[in-house]
Amino acid sequence: MAAFTVNGQRKDVKVDGNTPLLWVLREHLKMTGTKFGCGIAACGACTVHIDGRATRSCVTPVSAVEGKSVTTIEGLSADGSHPLQKAWIAEQVPQCGYCQSGQIMQAADLLARNKQPSRADIVQHMDGNLCRCGTYHKIISAIQRAAREG
Repeated sequence: MAAFTVNGQRKDVKVDGNTPLLWVLREHLKMTGTKFGCGIAACGACTVHIDGRATRSCVTPVSAVEGKSVTTIEGLSADGSHPLQKAWIAEQVPQCGYCQSGQIMQAADLLARNKQPSRADIVQHMDGNLCRCGTYHKIISAIQRAAREG
């Protein structure tokens, strides 16, 4: 049994403590915005926030979030009004869209700690979040826009 908060709601889930958080979110809680990409924390598609910090959920055992707060892309903004979500649309970032929830969650972690990041700050912080479509320039532009307009 694992007990933690997801997007502001307490959840009790009967799973083995070694089950990756990603699969608890997707399979048990039916929150499919967080994606499986690689399973080894190398791509960032599974990024969520645990107690406000970007974390790869594919390698995080659910036992590690006991009593903690998890935020998924669904919890970032229920109506898509988060500055990053609006900037993503304005900058036309997604192509296939698969990695975008992880990209946005990683970017949200950056902007929570650095309201006006430089381009170099953005590139460094986003390093490791892969986009198979190669929309990196648009991702950077969207983060810059969200910082300006946020």
